[in-house]
Amino acid sequence: MEREDGVLVSPPVGVPVVIDGEIVTAIRELRSRGWGRKPIARELGVSINTVRRYVRQPLVAGQQVRPKARRLSEAAGVEARALFVGPAEGNAVVVQRLLAEGGVRVSARTVQRAVADVRRAQRAADLATVRVETPPGDQLQIDFGQKRIQIGDAWVRVFLLVAVLSFSRRLFVKAFLNERQADWREGIAAAFTHFGGVPRTLLGDNARALVSGRDRETGTVVFHPAFLAFCRDWDVQPRACAPYRARTKGKTEAGVKYVKRNAIAGLRFASFATLERHLAAWIAIADQRIHGTTHAVPAVRFADTEAAALRALPAHPLPPRQQRLRRRVATDALVDIDTIRYSVPHRLVRDHVEVVVEGRRVHIFHGTALVATHVRAHEPYSRVIDAAHYDGLWRSPSPAEVPTVSPLAALGRELADYAAVVTDGAS
Repeated sequence: MEREDGVLVSPPVGVPVVIDGEIVTAIRELRSRGWGRKPIARELGVSINTVRRYVRQPLVAGQQVRPKARRLSEAAGVEARALFVGPAEGNAVVVQRLLAEGGVRVSARTVQRAVADVRRAQRAADLATVRVETPPGDQLQIDFGQKRIQIGDAWVRVFLLVAVLSFSRRLFVKAFLNERQADWREGIAAAFTHFGGVPRTLLGDNARALVSGRDRETGTVVFHPAFLAFCRDWDVQPRACAPYRARTKGKTEAGVKYVKRNAIAGLRFASFATLERHLAAWIAIADQRIHGTTHAVPAVRFADTEAAALRALPAHPLPPRQQRLRRRVATDALVDIDTIRYSVPHRLVRDHVEVVVEGRRVHIFHGTALVATHVRAHEPYSRVIDAAHYDGLWRSPSPAEVPTVSPLAALGRELADYAAVVTDGAS
């Protein structure tokens, strides 16, 4: 039966559910006494939806069948579906409001039933993916994942750059303590070096560290100048997948999950260096597995076909990490960089300094003056101390705070190396 507002009242599909008249009366009686819907449902042994239905609608004398389901008329249903894919942009509540403006007043649930088939079709279209296979040496997909890992006695949020060659499915993973643009560049450069060559294109997502903007009308991507300079230096073409279409780089998306669930799941590490060594060993094992899509061993597929297709590494690439950060010196004369703290002269306490982080060194400037240089550390929550920075204070740092890295080690040599030379000369 159709009402004037375009709503049909029809019986439910299948055999009607019979509700005893005494139960209906009890529902309304308990409700009138202030009982909630859940207590009523428990007391009478019926579902909460049944209680809600008979509380909402007036009781008809002798009624024993639950109220009829409501649905839109054919004309109103066509209009609802048109609004759903048009102005409402897939929102049933907006469809309900637009229908009400046209004189058709109906609940949001009734609208949801009317557009259910359209919603299912849209969802299937969004999930459907056409697998694209690229030729050898054409593409490297990159992405970052993060996971809390126990390192020593602390839980540390570790950021994992995962790179996957699209043809062979060889992968590379490197751990960081942050996900800044310098970390992206350093990780990508390490991946190129690991694979021994450079692909033609580099596919990532729309991370703010890489992409500064996008023109929605033309689809043009605006990359950060520093990232573009890095790509030009390595002679690789950067590309970004469409917004909210992470499956475009599904190979590295799967790679991130693989690393989290296989490489580091349930493990703890004595130090960050131990984690790095574990990942390096795990990569070699992962490249020997039979890949589920290609049904081939990535290392073999790479050696047979893709290795020769990669372009040569640049002879003298620019340093991938040239990171500048502004920090305020704490009262203990330390500045914090990704949980690692470096000392500066104590006279700079509470002043602002500029920290330049390179591959192996950390330089700290106060204005234009270089006030500290440290060997770059990687252990989370560690401290790198130069005891001279505390000269003149009544308390010097404890021996545990003084770095264990010797000046010779900072130059790439250990004292044992020179001792060996002297010993050989004496013999």
